[in-house]
Amino acid sequence: MSIVVTGATGHLGRLVVTHLLADGVPAGSIVAAGRRTEALADLAERGVRVARLDYGQPETVAAALEGAETVLLISGSEVGQRVEQHRAVIEAAKGAGVRRLVYTSAPQADTSPLVLAPEHRATEEILRGSGLVFTILRNGWYTENYLGDVQRAGETGEIVGAYGDGRVASAPRDDFAAAAAVVLRTEGHDDAVYELSGDEAWGFDELAAAASELLGRPVAYRAVSSAQRAADLAAAGLDEGTVGFVVALEENTRDGLLAATPGDLARLLGRPTTPLVDALRAALAQA
Repeated sequence: MSIVVTGATGHLGRLVVTHLLADGVPAGSIVAAGRRTEALADLAERGVRVARLDYGQPETVAAALEGAETVLLISGSEVGQRVEQHRAVIEAAKGAGVRRLVYTSAPQADTSPLVLAPEHRATEEILRGSGLVFTILRNGWYTENYLGDVQRAGETGEIVGAYGDGRVASAPRDDFAAAAAVVLRTEGHDDAVYELSGDEAWGFDELAAAASELLGRPVAYRAVSSAQRAADLAAAGLDEGTVGFVVALEENTRDGLLAATPGDLARLLGRPTTPLVDALRAALAQA
């Protein structure tokens, strides 16, 4: 069995490789693939095979996937380029005779108005049309996405956003990585789609309370309008495109698009997902 993990130089990919090793998958059957192989030297020392893979350079993709049985395609980070980059990996996987491709998508990507969904929706369509056996992991929000808000609250005493009364069913990145490792190393996931999220959806008053507990100072959530949020972000120096993206994402959160708790993540893990305050505590310790 050969498992290729793309994006292995990123946070999620590295964690997936780490979980595969911890779960007893032989190091020699794992390929950690990423743009900067020097960043994977410690994994190579443990016996993991290392390969250069750049989504924007198809020749590196084909070489990295040679002989692979299962591939984890971790979605790229270059918004606007991801569909074609993902297509290149899917086509290379088909050409290499890969048996199954696992893709990290977005919540309810085929139907959601979430601002991040379109590129994931398009990738899922390409994958379904490829003829490959697939597993789609629709990863929800990482708790670490709010680490910056908590750190800033240590100085300001507040968490600010246009989230309204929206709720987020987040889980730490490590939970998603552990679930991906389970899917990669076990059978029974052919053509499956998993909606992955934390067990409980929390509101931003609860995020502020968690921050207060961890920081040892009072923290409050201050809800603002989208217009005010945009003005504040622009005043902080963010460009127009970034401002629009951030505000749209906060509006999506306000509208409940990140609040679903179907339980798929806990079922794959075989345990409850990590609670908000515990995940934040670990993230602060590693920051």
